[in-house]
Amino acid sequence: MLSDDLHWFLTLAEHGQVTSAARELHLSQPTLTRMLQRLERDLGAQLFDRHGRRIALNPCGEVLHRHARRALDELTAAREEITALVSPDRGTVRLDFLHSFGTWLVPTLIKDFHRDRPGIEFRLFQGAQGLLANRVLEGRSDLALVSPRPVVDGLDWHVLTQQQLALAVPRGHRFARRRRMRLREVADEPLITMHPTFGMRRILDELCAAAGFEPNVTFESAELTTIGGLVSAGLGVAVMPVQRHQPAPDGVTLVPLSDPDATRDIGAVWRTDRTHPEPVRLFAQFVAGWGRD
Repeated sequence: MLSDDLHWFLTLAEHGQVTSAARELHLSQPTLTRMLQRLERDLGAQLFDRHGRRIALNPCGEVLHRHARRALDELTAAREEITALVSPDRGTVRLDFLHSFGTWLVPTLIKDFHRDRPGIEFRLFQGAQGLLANRVLEGRSDLALVSPRPVVDGLDWHVLTQQQLALAVPRGHRFARRRRMRLREVADEPLITMHPTFGMRRILDELCAAAGFEPNVTFESAELTTIGGLVSAGLGVAVMPVQRHQPAPDGVTLVPLSDPDATRDIGAVWRTDRTHPEPVRLFAQFVAGWGRD
């Protein structure tokens, strides 16, 4: 199977319907059906269970899906490495990042890098810290911008900047006039925080453990902006980074925390055990030399 075959098979598996997959692939439905039939004949096994107009991967299809995804990623990486060898100032960097970095850090890094390397493109992906670290380890991305440092082996870590952490409270809250405070003082407050797979949740849990209490979590979110909005509505308080690049959410007051280690390091990770294509090496070198802001 070449990359085109892998692509249409993965698209079909994702849609679970021949009609919608054919539409995305700009193929006719009969053409896609014949392609699937030919593939199943070549493999000597059916790949999907049919449920009316819907289809779902069966155990054989699951096996092919798993290997097809890896194979397509490897073919894509090979194509990008060849492009980089032929033209070092061109090529693609697969860059992953946390959702909250998309409004300031990622645009700044890419803009600064493109001043000297305008021909290098970026393929971007957003996700939680644990997912991003695994994507780098699996070779599905080249670098990831995360916080805090992932607790896994095999990744190089370079700190880009550090943010002060603060308690986010709604305006008019009894803590809103404080200049600084310790986290222990909010042990009984309802806390709005990130999902357990996110880096900010790990930081919060570690800070609460150091302060000697378990957080009274009332809502979990995947977005800092959502947390800020819920705090402004008076639904609880939250631990949030102080973002120098943008003001606090409307209706929210940020009170800096005085606890030891009430900061979060923001850094980049990449694999230490592989030779990277030239565009990736150049960007990693650029990131390593990027000054703290």
